[in-house]
Amino acid sequence: MNTELIKGDITKIPADAIVNAANSSLLGGGGVDGAIHRAGGKQILEECIRIRNRQGKCNTGEAVVTSAGKLPAKYVIHTVGPVWNGDEVKCSKLLSDCYRKSLELAESLGVETIAFPNISTGIYKFPKELAGKIAVETVKNFQSEIIKKVIFVCFDEENEEIYKKLLN
Repeated sequence: MNTELIKGDITKIPADAIVNAANSSLLGGGGVDGAIHRAGGKQILEECIRIRNRQGKCNTGEAVVTSAGKLPAKYVIHTVGPVWNGDEVKCSKLLSDCYRKSLELAESLGVETIAFPNISTGIYKFPKELAGKIAVETVKNFQSEIIKKVIFVCFDEENEEIYKKLLN
């Protein structure tokens, strides 16, 4: 799998799948989650409601998929990152699970390109350096014959600089 780094808006990235840093309700929120729901339109929310009606909330570290609505992608993979609480071992495992489960789900859908935001580093306050390290390591350790490219989409310069160092 090739990796690419883009500073920008994940809702504008043409990929087979984009990953949403969702909350457990799956009903949209702030940050990346709100942006994806706004840009993708009501179809994404309607599908999230159907998922909730079927299974209840989405647990931390898990992932579910919807169509991408009006976005330039086929799918949105919604994953719930951990809220940082200082428990580095537990939070790190849950964040790694987010990336791995998203990749597994993407692979099951035949996705060749997937774009990730910086999961849990906004309102969930996960330390950005540690989150970047976990993201890059989890992706590099994931073996796939199907996924050809992983795009890390950084919204801010701080995350972009962290990922530049990690990917070189």
